[in-house]
Amino acid sequence: MRTFLSVFPGLDEEYDPVEPRRGCGAEAAEPAEQPSLPPARPLIMDLKLVCRRIVASTGILGAVLAAVAVPASAAGDQVVTRVSEAERAAALAYWTPERMRQWVGDDELPPAEKIGREWERPVPAGVGRLFFTAEPGVDGSCTATVIPSATKDVALTAGHCVNGGFDRHDNPIKIVNVVFVPGYDHGEAPHGVFAARAFAWSATYPGPSSGIDDDAVLALDPVGGRHVAEVAGTQDISFETSPSPVDATLLGYPVSKAAGGEALFSCARPATLDANSVSISWKTDCDLAGGSSGGPWLRNFDPATGKGTIFSVTSRGTMNEELVTLDLSGAALSEPVRKLIENAPDL
Repeated sequence: MRTFLSVFPGLDEEYDPVEPRRGCGAEAAEPAEQPSLPPARPLIMDLKLVCRRIVASTGILGAVLAAVAVPASAAGDQVVTRVSEAERAAALAYWTPERMRQWVGDDELPPAEKIGREWERPVPAGVGRLFFTAEPGVDGSCTATVIPSATKDVALTAGHCVNGGFDRHDNPIKIVNVVFVPGYDHGEAPHGVFAARAFAWSATYPGPSSGIDDDAVLALDPVGGRHVAEVAGTQDISFETSPSPVDATLLGYPVSKAAGGEALFSCARPATLDANSVSISWKTDCDLAGGSSGGPWLRNFDPATGKGTIFSVTSRGTMNEELVTLDLSGAALSEPVRKLIENAPDL
């Protein structure tokens, strides 16, 4: 079954993610003719946005796009990618306000959310938009959140935002120009633009065809001598399993026709724990579109203070053939992910 969501502008014939074991692929895919499927059959997708043009085919979708930076090196229990000083400077020069707004008005974006609502208060502490470029030159975005750390430089996002595996020719898809904009709002960067000097995911994360341990950490350079946690604040994080269901607030920057990624959106929905022999994940019927990947799932969230406790991040979702998101899932935070976060200040 050859099923995917093409995300390379102008490369629809060339990009064919058919390798589910290590990214860019459907849950079960092999190079073959596309079968005809019932129109209502949903697509399983990651919630990263990686293009201006979105062309959907029918079937089960494992990942919208995989974008892995190289070289990445295994360091014990984690896989680390370090970014040179020159590359960080290039990233800051690349992401102009105009480029950050490039998706606004794109007619091929998913429909506006009906459950998710634009956040009308100041952006909660530590939450922001993550930008990157997947070579050969496709811009994309996710969501990330600053978390407490000794260095005050660490943000949490989804693993598939920085690890995407390989293309159909077994070539790694390199990710560059990685910057984080806390408090992003309609092209404004109230706290500055922070370049990533390194990012890492747990060695237990199988890649973007899987939701297991789909978490990653970013180590960010200071801006003007100030660390990101000092200017943007943080959200607490907990590795204790919450009772299920739990009242959850999900935050993210969906790149849909509602705002084209320019505004933070939220869903306040009950989340249910789904455990099986392979994985443990949280699920909810929030409908945030691509670009919301990596966004925090918060319990005990107070809208007045903008503070809560992270217990998961957005990983994957189901969407119909109109590109409407039907539900979201996020991996339960595991012991390997706890170690990943503990080691993040050393990046």
